[in-house]
Amino acid sequence: MTSTAVRTVNATAADARVGQVDLKLEVVTIPVSDVDRAKEFYERLGWRLDADFSNGDERAIQFTPPGSQGSIHFGKPSQGAPGSAQGMFLVVSDIQAARDDLLKRGVQVSEVFHFAKGPAPFGGPVGGPAPDNGSYGSYAVFNDPDGNGWLLQEVTTRFPGRIDSHSTTFASTSDLASALRRAEAAHGAHETRIGQRHADWPSWYAEYMVAEQAGTELPT
Repeated sequence: MTSTAVRTVNATAADARVGQVDLKLEVVTIPVSDVDRAKEFYERLGWRLDADFSNGDERAIQFTPPGSQGSIHFGKPSQGAPGSAQGMFLVVSDIQAARDDLLKRGVQVSEVFHFAKGPAPFGGPVGGPAPDNGSYGSYAVFNDPDGNGWLLQEVTTRFPGRIDSHSTTFASTSDLASALRRAEAAHGAHETRIGQRHADWPSWYAEYMVAEQAGTELPT
């Protein structure tokens, strides 16, 4: 009886510890048929080459997209059927700028589109950005040489609770610049509403950018 009680207590403590462990998705493996061709493609995208290891006929390569905390991994032997990785999201703050950059790098990428019942991918694709350029609603797609499918998604305002509301960070100068431009546009509308120049615009910008990223109510 005593032994059983001890095991129950330990199991409960273990469950509590498991609930507190961070699980950070940092690497996704994609299957490719030609390692060198895949490496050249992702280098052309401007992604950072983290590793290129070889051991006899085996090989492992890792890339990280700009501003991302997650990476991709591929190698030889391939893990799965080449081209079978689909629907991998790349979140961007300005989808048109991201699309233009891919085109400049020689990548075939679709026109910007949204879903009829978005922002979730429901109802089928419709040409053009999301109505009112709503966050999470605008997309574009492209493939790597094996057909692995990438999906650009524009996110400007996060859903509540999606990130730590007490921590505001920007992954790149481009993301920060985009946030400043959105704050500028919103502040212009704010000044129109109040009918005068708002002198303390830096504080208003800061409040807007923090709220936008945290997914909380935006200042008006």
